[in-house]
Amino acid sequence: QLQASGGGLVQAGGSLRLSCAVSGFDSGSYAIAWFRQAPGKEREEVSCTSVSGIATFYTRYADSVKGRFTVSTDNTENTVYLQMNSLKPDDTAVYSCAARGGIFIGNCPRNFVSWSQGTQVTVSS
Repeated sequence: QLQASGGGLVQAGGSLRLSCAVSGFDSGSYAIAWFRQAPGKEREEVSCTSVSGIATFYTRYADSVKGRFTVSTDNTENTVYLQMNSLKPDDTAVYSCAARGGIFIGNCPRNFVSWSQGTQVTVSS
């Protein structure tokens, strides 16, 4: 139900845009998060946003990516994007998207029920 793509190799300071194609949430209301996991490190939530149709109720970012990463949605394509700018070697990780159906106002759920496969992002110094 979730398909992540867009990873790759980029030099420090460069940009990448990840895509998460969403299906199976027919109500159009869900929370979707981007996670990343680097080798030897715990999984980290990068961002979370809750949407219902064309309305976005809530978005948050990890402190480590604030000001550099931006989430956007395309309702016509049922796709959520993670635009990553000013990339750093520390951003190197496998990135995945996860979702949970429902309306979430002011917060994101603790748990997600659908997960994508990972897409590798490698930032060289």
